[in-house]
Amino acid sequence: MEGRVPEDLAVVVDARGAIMAWSDGARRLLGYDAAEIVGRAVGGLLAADLPESTRQHVADGQRWAGEVALRHREGHRIVVRLQGTPLTDTGRERLWLVTGIVPAHTARRAGQGAPPLWDLTLSQLPVPVAVYDREARLVAANETMAQVMGRTEEEMKGLTLWEIHPTWPFDEYDRLQREVLRTGEMIFHEEHGLAPGETRPHAWSMYMSPLKDETGTVQGLSATVFDTTEQSWARRRLAVLNDASLRIGSTLDVARTTDELAEVAVSGFADFVTVDLLESVALGDEPEPLPLDAPVTVRRTAQRSVLAGCPESVIPSGDTTFYPVDTLPVRTLVAGRGSRHRPGDPGMREWIRSSPARAESVSKHLIHSVMMVPLRARGVTLGLVHFLRHRTPDPFSEDDLLLAEEIVARAAVSVDNARRYTRERRTALALQRSLLPDRPPELAAMEVAYRYLPTGSGAEIGGDWFDVIPLSGARVALVVGDVVGHGIHASATMGRLRTAVRTLADVDLAPDELLTQLDDLVLRLDREEGPEVRRSAEASGQVGATCLYAVYDPVSRRCTMARAGHPQPALVTPDGGVRFLDLPAGPPLGLGGLPFEATEVRLEENSLLALYTDGLIEAADHDIEVGLGLLRQALSSPAEVLEETCDQVLRTVLAGRSADDIVLMLARTAALGAGQVHTWPLPPDPAAVARARKLAGGQLAAWGLTEAAFTTELIVSELVTNALRYGGAPIELRLIRDSTLICEVSDGSNTAPHLRRARVFDEGGRGLLLVAQLSDRWGTRQTATGKTIWAEQPLPAEASG
Repeated sequence: MEGRVPEDLAVVVDARGAIMAWSDGARRLLGYDAAEIVGRAVGGLLAADLPESTRQHVADGQRWAGEVALRHREGHRIVVRLQGTPLTDTGRERLWLVTGIVPAHTARRAGQGAPPLWDLTLSQLPVPVAVYDREARLVAANETMAQVMGRTEEEMKGLTLWEIHPTWPFDEYDRLQREVLRTGEMIFHEEHGLAPGETRPHAWSMYMSPLKDETGTVQGLSATVFDTTEQSWARRRLAVLNDASLRIGSTLDVARTTDELAEVAVSGFADFVTVDLLESVALGDEPEPLPLDAPVTVRRTAQRSVLAGCPESVIPSGDTTFYPVDTLPVRTLVAGRGSRHRPGDPGMREWIRSSPARAESVSKHLIHSVMMVPLRARGVTLGLVHFLRHRTPDPFSEDDLLLAEEIVARAAVSVDNARRYTRERRTALALQRSLLPDRPPELAAMEVAYRYLPTGSGAEIGGDWFDVIPLSGARVALVVGDVVGHGIHASATMGRLRTAVRTLADVDLAPDELLTQLDDLVLRLDREEGPEVRRSAEASGQVGATCLYAVYDPVSRRCTMARAGHPQPALVTPDGGVRFLDLPAGPPLGLGGLPFEATEVRLEENSLLALYTDGLIEAADHDIEVGLGLLRQALSSPAEVLEETCDQVLRTVLAGRSADDIVLMLARTAALGAGQVHTWPLPPDPAAVARARKLAGGQLAAWGLTEAAFTTELIVSELVTNALRYGGAPIELRLIRDSTLICEVSDGSNTAPHLRRARVFDEGGRGLLLVAQLSDRWGTRQTATGKTIWAEQPLPAEASG
């Protein structure tokens, strides 16, 4: 029969398992002569235990058939298809006739005195190869596979992978092998780990292929394993570079950028990474030249480790340290090139010994490989990055150094951009803050607290502004505005508008009239801008501004407000009720030609006004109504301390960092009681001057301010005389005791007074000049029935104290 040897492999075995007859075919197959094998136990020929089913048939005296692994006289294995037939001898003891059929290639091998070249190739192949039978038991393995498995071929023969190594991942390999035997399909599998015969983890690519006979029946499988560690590292390096390009530089924040660099390196190829920036760079300034004869001061801006909490670190993040003169880090910074080191290298040994804490960390964590790479951008050194390994057994390679230099170079550009942005933004914010109030003024009529939050999105600074302006008669003006857009242009426009509001407030214009004047100013500023600036602003939608202007009078407890496209203010009444005041919206500033309308609201004492810009209530994940609802919720239970209420509002309304600047101003109203304000109507009669002086002197005596009586009576006399001479009925005198002593005289004329220099023989013209010299401040304001001239004096020391 072609492809097989004749069925003359015949052996007779007695009931005790001893060989009684040995055919010539058995000699050719296994190499034993009959003289040396007859009488020996048949078990000595087995290279693996008989299958369980075969042993059961033998015990029951039944005929059996199956593949059996036999041992050649020279030691190699031969798998033979055997058939056992029970016989009975004359003594009625059971005998067994065992015959065999062997594939032709096996017969050829058995007839040769030495393994063929094919067998030599497989046994000496530098790739691990193994063969398994239909029960996934190892039949043969070459030397390379034995080295990988950490056991000899003899120790593994006849065993499954799970029996060889009953640990993970060999349970998975065993499952995959049985799937190949079941399906007859090849399986490719990749694994990264430590093989039993290896000391370091490797990446393995495994091909498990079925072995089929000429009929297509699966007779076993082969396993070929390739070490793809280098290819795996190459793919990993490419992945790290791709990761670095995506993750490093996501923000214009120096600390965040360095942390992204450390995070990418630790997740890619290092076990511990630190980023030290030169102190000047960490502060956002220009990098200073590296000193050659002095220590280099650096700040630890980021560090990451594969171990929780970075236990390897000897310097906390944010702390400042220094590199001593002529140490390895300094030499690396000066050279401007990365380098690899082992702890035993001379320069590295000196660096480690320079710090007992560092030496302890290297010893404790078994740090065995270090890279130092300068952080350089645009030809300027910014800092130094340390890469260390202690968990990864392989030291850093030259390819690792190239990878580190590549990601550090990318990160350096982002760090430098962030540093430049930080410096410019810090300068712009300083300019912007210099245009805003430093602290709330102390007011008897009102308590004020505010918060200003520049945008944290990395965008440019905005044009939000606010102000608290003391007015005459103990009144207070509150202003909140928002120049549309961002950048220096918006900030400069904000500064101009704030200055204009203060100037117009000094004139004591009504809120609607002040917004009209401010609208004209915005139009004028727009016309004065160059065409390029104007086109840029229009293209980005950065045109115009919004504003809310309110004036509170603690005597009448009335607040007059007007707004130009600004969000409506919220009012919290003393009983805890919250409502948004329905003021006429008015057009944004800069449109021109549209009117503004003022609304007057009476406020109870201890009322709370909340003024804000739209950045507080607008967000990308919800509309304005949701923001207003959150603001209402935050104001429904204000704290006793106004500063705490500000924080409470921000915590409730803001879920994260706003994409726009935020201004929040809270004002709690007070009232001047009847004992602090006295008003007297005066007849349009010259005799009213003397009466006014008498009334003022009496009230000052009642207040205990007799020291101010003489000056006050002079001011009252001049102001009443001026009203009688140049004004008209109704005439009214009012004294207010606040943080200052205020004298006001109102009349029915709209003509504003002005100072003029009187000649030697002039009988008049000196009144207002005298008032200006006697008072700290004086001025005039228009009223619904005419005008009011006022003058302020400081309280006497004993009264004010």
